[in-house]
Amino acid sequence: MTTLSPFHLAIPVNDLAAARRFYGELLGCPEGRSSGHWVDFDFRGHQLVCHLDEAAAGGPLRNPVDGDQVPVPHFGLVLSMTEWQALADRLEAAGTRFEIPPRIRFQGQVGEQGTFFVFDPAGNALEFKAFADPERLFASD
Repeated sequence: MTTLSPFHLAIPVNDLAAARRFYGELLGCPEGRSSGHWVDFDFRGHQLVCHLDEAAAGGPLRNPVDGDQVPVPHFGLVLSMTEWQALADRLEAAGTRFEIPPRIRFQGQVGEQGTFFVFDPAGNALEFKAFADPERLFASD
């Protein structure tokens, strides 16, 4: 696998304090720069910026993927299986509602992966996944 460059993603949120609790406290993302209208988070080496948009509301479309109705758009992280399970356990212990609970998708296939979906307080969908074989992240067969 090649070295990846950090991405920058800006998303709308309707409450900066709730975004700080979710991304900073619950997910453990260190906070970077901020103002009264936005806040940067270190999303595992990537720059995630939550921009205040008081009209922001969730309600993504959904597409079928291996028996689940996956919210679109969504973003997230690919973790190791150990990190993925630890995060799922931490979110469950915190009482987080899973849109799609933790499970193994594509069992026995090239893309076998652990996956789960949650929504942030502003309705942005996040997927966290881990591959049985991390080298198969982009494999097609």
